[in-house]
Amino acid sequence: MAPDYDVEFIDRGDREARFLVRDASPAFANGIRRAMIADVPTLSIDEVRVIENSSVMFDEQIALRLGLVPLTTPEDYEIGETVTLALDVEGPGTAYSGDLVSTDDRVEPADKNVPIIDLKDPEGSETPQRLEVEADAVHDVGREHAKHQGGVAVGYRHLQTVEVVGDADEYGDDDPHILRGVIEEDGELIPTEAFDHDLTQRYPGKEVEVHDVPNAFVFHVETDGSMSVDDLVIQAVDTVHGRAGELKDAVQL
Repeated sequence: MAPDYDVEFIDRGDREARFLVRDASPAFANGIRRAMIADVPTLSIDEVRVIENSSVMFDEQIALRLGLVPLTTPEDYEIGETVTLALDVEGPGTAYSGDLVSTDDRVEPADKNVPIIDLKDPEGSETPQRLEVEADAVHDVGREHAKHQGGVAVGYRHLQTVEVVGDADEYGDDDPHILRGVIEEDGELIPTEAFDHDLTQRYPGKEVEVHDVPNAFVFHVETDGSMSVDDLVIQAVDTVHGRAGELKDAVQL
């Protein structure tokens, strides 16, 4: 039977969240972190066909910039499946990621204001600069290429407790005692930014010791907008569960 994990959100947004997982081993915590980075597939522009480019930028530079634009990724896409996007912009003005038009209404730039290139209207020229391209976005995973990493900042720390062991030395130094993460105090989860990461502000005049809470980890997850934090975490857990099932079947053969 699979173990039950106690999960509690500390702060939660669509693209960024912190949550506590209890009763998890360090190996499991690291496995989930790696899965969020490397195993959850996203759509990313992989091939660009340039129809017209009279800008000052080379075709390869345009393609690189397009490949860095995060795209919303529906869950029903399969690995290797593609979707086509088009960009047709004429100067003077800036071509933005929001100018990309997809053949699938569910696929669009996660951010509409990423600049691609500034198109000019050169003096003495009868026609302004123009950029027209078609691009194929492919569904793939981060371990194949970093542009498919939907989790742009994924990490975890031990949940910690603070024990007051006495009064501070009257003649001791007044240097701050910096701690970053989340502490648990009388059952309450307190982010260290609540006291400016300085334990001397939380426990003035006290001598303290910091202890890790066994098998309790605080995850900090930020996505590029291709999917929500909830979807990223759930899909990562599913991939770990799937690999564990494959290993179990292989061992039993």
